[in-house]
Amino acid sequence: MTVSAKAINSDLPFLETKLYLPKWSTDLVSRPRLINRIQPKRTLTLVSAPAGFGKTTLLAEWVAAVPTSHVAWVSLDQRDNNPAIFWTYLITALQKIQPSIGERSLPLLQSPPSPPIESVLMTLLNELAAIELTTIEPTAVEAKITLILDDYHVIETQAIHGGIGFLLGHLPPHIHLMIASRADPPFALARLRSRGELSELRVSDLRFTPDEAAAFLNQVMELEISAAEVSALEKRTEGWIAGLQLAALSLQGREDIPDFVAAFSGDDRYIVDYLMEEVLQRQPEHVRHFLLQTAILERLSSSLCHAVCDTVTDQTHGQDLLETLERGNLFIIPLDNKRKWYRYHHLFADVLLAHAQAEWPERMPSLHRRASEWYAQNDLFSDAIRHALAAQDFERAAELIEQIWPTMRKRQQEATVLGWITLLPDAIIRDRPILSVAHAIVLLTAGQLEAVEPRLQDAERGLAQLEQTVSEGSSVSQEKQQTRINEKQYRSLPASIANVRAFRAQALGDFTGTITYAQQALALLSADDENERGVTATFLGLAYWTSGDVNAAHQSFAEGLKIFQKLGSLQIIVAGTSVLAHMNMAQGHLEASAQACEQALQLSEQLTAQQSGPSLQGTADLHLTLSEIRYEQGELEAASQLLQQGESLREQGSVSGADYLWWVVKAQLKAAQGDLDTALDQLEEAARLYRRSPIPNVRPIEAFKVRLWVRQGRLAEALWWVKECGLSVTDQPSYLREYEHLTLARVLIAQYQQNGTEESIHQAIDLLTRLLAAAEASERTGSILKVLVVLALADEAQGNLSAARAYLKRALTLAEPERYIRPFAEAGTPMTRLLQEAVKHDITPTHKNKILTALKTWGQKPEDNSTPSLSVTERSRNVKGVAKPTRSVSAGNSEPLSPRELDVLRLLNTELSGPEIAHELIVALSTVRTHTKNIYSKLNVTNRRAAIKRAAELDLI
Repeated sequence: MTVSAKAINSDLPFLETKLYLPKWSTDLVSRPRLINRIQPKRTLTLVSAPAGFGKTTLLAEWVAAVPTSHVAWVSLDQRDNNPAIFWTYLITALQKIQPSIGERSLPLLQSPPSPPIESVLMTLLNELAAIELTTIEPTAVEAKITLILDDYHVIETQAIHGGIGFLLGHLPPHIHLMIASRADPPFALARLRSRGELSELRVSDLRFTPDEAAAFLNQVMELEISAAEVSALEKRTEGWIAGLQLAALSLQGREDIPDFVAAFSGDDRYIVDYLMEEVLQRQPEHVRHFLLQTAILERLSSSLCHAVCDTVTDQTHGQDLLETLERGNLFIIPLDNKRKWYRYHHLFADVLLAHAQAEWPERMPSLHRRASEWYAQNDLFSDAIRHALAAQDFERAAELIEQIWPTMRKRQQEATVLGWITLLPDAIIRDRPILSVAHAIVLLTAGQLEAVEPRLQDAERGLAQLEQTVSEGSSVSQEKQQTRINEKQYRSLPASIANVRAFRAQALGDFTGTITYAQQALALLSADDENERGVTATFLGLAYWTSGDVNAAHQSFAEGLKIFQKLGSLQIIVAGTSVLAHMNMAQGHLEASAQACEQALQLSEQLTAQQSGPSLQGTADLHLTLSEIRYEQGELEAASQLLQQGESLREQGSVSGADYLWWVVKAQLKAAQGDLDTALDQLEEAARLYRRSPIPNVRPIEAFKVRLWVRQGRLAEALWWVKECGLSVTDQPSYLREYEHLTLARVLIAQYQQNGTEESIHQAIDLLTRLLAAAEASERTGSILKVLVVLALADEAQGNLSAARAYLKRALTLAEPERYIRPFAEAGTPMTRLLQEAVKHDITPTHKNKILTALKTWGQKPEDNSTPSLSVTERSRNVKGVAKPTRSVSAGNSEPLSPRELDVLRLLNTELSGPEIAHELIVALSTVRTHTKNIYSKLNVTNRRAAIKRAAELDLI
């Protein structure tokens, strides 16, 4: 095998030739005027021009002028539109500069399930930032790493564009990105341009000047033509380098050069058509034959050319022809230093292929079929499938897709498979159950939910036909069956169909259907198909949880993890434990949840030490979950430390995909420390990041905000939320909305305390009584405890201490074994009074004293230098007909600044940068930017300096 490849993993090949730095020869025309235009100090250099303007050659010359150890090069093609493939090539190219790059980001990218690409890129950026440049070039005054992406115009995937845009916004100063493209990429070029972070070379820059054209024609192409003839060609091609090269090839050996030059005219397309005809006709027949037959190939090697071209007698002959074309400067480019792999100039290849299709239309399928066979024999299935499709050999393409499908699914490359299957005739897909199921899965992944069920029905019909064939004993049909589907795949298809239906039902929000189909899949799976049983059991657990059945969720998910533990899938155990712990916490089992998380962390540490690699996916989530548990148990310092540890690991990937949860937990801790303003800012960031995740949103962000508003005395805003969110005291209790209903009850109690509204307290107690009954029926101890605490607060508000004490006693009894503190401590002064009353009755004295100790500091800010809160009346303004207060400090005649905006304003009056201010306030940078924008608007200024000046005039700082 002559493929120059290494494995990205054991399943898919990796073409080293895509990463080779192209060589620049001094025989070519040097272009110092352009080399000097490239400024590595800027973030991005964009070389943008149509085909044939020397973009790649220019970058190759630039590379020759800098230490090659600083340059990473990726030659892109259509297959790189798959994000996983694109980023793997990019990171691997950077590893050629410094092997430490990608130690964490590359395994993270390649390990299923893939984390959000932002997590991978943040890890990569941290790796780039951590590079010691002196180890690359000790003598360099200002060392730079340059990443070059050639032929970027082939990239059409928006997710990749977004990722590059993210990189451009966060690249360390010693990293320089260069992009060569036939069209401008969809980045924020205007913003980069305005900031002086963009160097640009375009058509007007890349055209050959008259002097460069003369050097090219007379020195490189070894012609002897006059200055006037050079000038005529340069003007008529408008400096288009490919046009000049094509003209030079046609001029070689001519005696009528002046006449040819005089007749030379037309736009680019007609020049190409004319000159290609001239070039092809002037080649020896065997060379012309070789060019046309190999025009279908994106890359050429002697072995591949021998397989495709019938005039190539052996591999040696093929190699000789390739080297002959290179020596003849016939638009062929070597891709490696050993001259094993080549490609045609893109423009040359396009026109060659057009001529081949026009001249040999009947032979093209045969050429593609030969290429497909060679690629399949060399385990390059993507190319094999592409050529089979081009040959319209759809049966062969279908067989190859079925063969590679398990690997493609494992590597999460469903989008590529969807592109292949879309090109197949519908009848072929319907006739193949495996292909029908594969099509259903990739359609589901693409969000085309309506198209999924018809494909599953096709698969079921195909299975029925195969079963009938087997029962009839037709030897021909049985042989046909065996080539299409092996026995194990055949047995697993019914379960796969049920699983796809389960996932589709979940996507449609059909919880009942999700559970029904997942149960069906479990029943259909054979006992020896343990991996699929594990997947289905854990998915069923998530489906139960999403429907609100916590007990069934825990049982099914735990069963799935047991299967994976038996299979030795320790990565899944680590990743899944935090999810199982949340299910346990929902049942009130804090100690069991903590123990499971700690054991999983030990396992992760052991595996990480054995593999000498990055921490396993899910390790960060374990720290987050443990932080939540310690918060519930009142251990705020331990909770903060665990959260910080998790944050440092989080860049390696959060398997839950619920980035918002990190900000919710931060807000919990800030609120417990009494910093409610910061907590509310952090909840704003959580709301911005919120998206659906496997962990049900049983602690809605808005409801959490309302609880903080109640603590701040902002009852009008809390009542506004009640009106807008659609909650009612008559709602049917459910676990999924329990947090919101408990929040509603707290608002009603606060309304009674402030206004004495009897109806509100009666509504609260009625709602809480029904919530308690629902929690008891489901045996959710944690929920029972939380409802009892709020019931005690409701009775305390009415002065009914006897009833309140009874609820409290029961809550304390449930809390002590699991060491619950938070539900009591966050209740504040009313709970202190209740607990002091309970002292007389000797209710769980040890735990009660721990809660009383926590109440002394819980919610108390150590140093509160912010402006005192104004009264509700003073802070009110009308929102949607309901009084919605706003806290403020006067800024002259301008709209008042809030206390949080004043915090930001004071830090703007320092040398801290935006990110440093965000770090100081423990909020997201986007939150700081929002506050800053509000400050500028209210102070009627447009920049930081003006804001500080205006604030000083108003005595705000």
